[in-house]
Amino acid sequence: MNNLTSLINLQLSDNNFTGHLPPQICQTGTPVTFVAANNHFKGPMPKSLKNCTRLYRVRLDENQLTGDIAEDFNIYPKNYIDLSGNNLYGELSSKWGQCHNLTSLKISNKKISGKIPLELGEATRLGVLDLSSNHLIGKIPKELGRLKSLLKILLNDNQLSGTIPSEIGRLFYLTHFSLAVNDLSGSIPKELGEWSRLLFLNLSRNILNGSIPSTIGSMQSLQSLDVSHNLLVGKIPQQLGGMKMLETLNLSHNNLSGSIPFSFDKSASLTSIDISYNELEGPIPNIKAFHNASIAALQNNKGLCGNATGLKACPKTIPNHRLKRSNRFLVVILPSLLGTLFIICIIVAISLILCRKVRKIEDKLIEAQNHNLFAIWSYDGKMVYENIIEAAEEFDSKYCIGVGSYGSVYKVELRASQVVAVKKLHLLPNEYEAHNSDFGIARLLKPDSSNWTSLASTYGYMALELAYTMEINEKCDVFSFGVLALEIIMGKHPGDLISSLLSSTFTTCDMLLKDMLDQRLSLPINRVTREVLSIVKIAISCLHIVPQSRPTMQQVSQKLSTQKPHLLNSLFTIKLEEVVDLGGSTV
Repeated sequence: MNNLTSLINLQLSDNNFTGHLPPQICQTGTPVTFVAANNHFKGPMPKSLKNCTRLYRVRLDENQLTGDIAEDFNIYPKNYIDLSGNNLYGELSSKWGQCHNLTSLKISNKKISGKIPLELGEATRLGVLDLSSNHLIGKIPKELGRLKSLLKILLNDNQLSGTIPSEIGRLFYLTHFSLAVNDLSGSIPKELGEWSRLLFLNLSRNILNGSIPSTIGSMQSLQSLDVSHNLLVGKIPQQLGGMKMLETLNLSHNNLSGSIPFSFDKSASLTSIDISYNELEGPIPNIKAFHNASIAALQNNKGLCGNATGLKACPKTIPNHRLKRSNRFLVVILPSLLGTLFIICIIVAISLILCRKVRKIEDKLIEAQNHNLFAIWSYDGKMVYENIIEAAEEFDSKYCIGVGSYGSVYKVELRASQVVAVKKLHLLPNEYEAHNSDFGIARLLKPDSSNWTSLASTYGYMALELAYTMEINEKCDVFSFGVLALEIIMGKHPGDLISSLLSSTFTTCDMLLKDMLDQRLSLPINRVTREVLSIVKIAISCLHIVPQSRPTMQQVSQKLSTQKPHLLNSLFTIKLEEVVDLGGSTV
């Protein structure tokens, strides 16, 4: 390898290589990418790695490499590093904070000691921080709250102490947060409730005290919550029962008291619970997660009852003190309630008599209005919107009759006494996360048919020809699929790219394919690169300016399912012009 003076990309991962890494692997300082993960390399880091000042991406995880991470690995890649699963030791350097473009730092399952550097808060593009299963001590730096791009923080299985800094609550994009198996104390910050995208939260096996913040119930995306083996007290917040995505809940080995909130009766997504070793009492919620729970998950509480293994049945009779209270309530309230109902009946009867005289005249007007109602609406969308807003009082919650995953349904009575159901969709939230609720029109129609309708779709996703043909068919959905597929690949709406593809000059033809991908994620390797390239080609073919030249969804499905050929070029050299046919076969 001494003769490879122009080596840029070296990938040795997922093999059974043994022995030592080549000592002169970076003698010339040219490598940009060095990947040797999932092998059996052992011994120290090559000394020549210190010369690799241009390193962009390093993956040496899951080997048996040894040495002091601060001395033997004195390099700081610009984008991605994973050294997990080796036998390295030493302390983390403050120089990691100088890597302002670093997106992923993974150094877990090692013997790393010392404190987490405060300077790490200066690596503002960091998306993944995994320092789990080490020997780190000291406090969690509040400076981590500056890392607004963080998606994952994994600091579990260390010896961290102090409190959880409230500044962490500013990391609104977090999906995974684990501080389990440490020596953290104090209360759980209420600011954590701001994490609306969080999927997994694990604070177990610490010495946290105080109560569980009710703001935790605001994490509507949370799937797993574990605060077991702490010193938490108080009642279980009823807001936890309203978490619609929660699947696993572990509150065991604390000092929680009171009864389990009735709000858990609607927790249909909950599949696994553990509330053992607390001071809870009263009936368990009437859902499968509690009924199918093991004895170990419910044991050692003050007095739980209900339909579960190991629990006694709840009493069917009403206690005497509750019965007496109910009798006093009836004696005081019932007479006044009957009197009020009598007065209301008289008022209603008088109103009916008066309204009957007016109704005959109104019926004629209503009949005429009903006859032309939807004909007028078809030509005046603004009037439709204003009528609905006025009748629904700005979509007041009292008119809401149902809530779904993508919107709410309201019962609205229009001026012509026409009662309609109006669905208010949430297609494009602030994070610009598109939903597919208006891209399935074509599958409701016959395969070769088309529909004429008013333009009612999501701008930015609908086919270009809809603006002048108003004709909805399968090719419209194919175009929308292409836009959505590119949005997932790019991490943003591809509006600028589509506009450039439409341009006769095609100004983005020299763009590298890797620069088009979501910059928050690490670049794909091996088989994933082929899949990404295939998806980009298919998505762009769906954007053909001529609808008849677009593939069908069946053809798209077949292309996505076929095996992809090996790439002849590296992802670092593939240009967008190689994906797009400049002769006009795409957009």
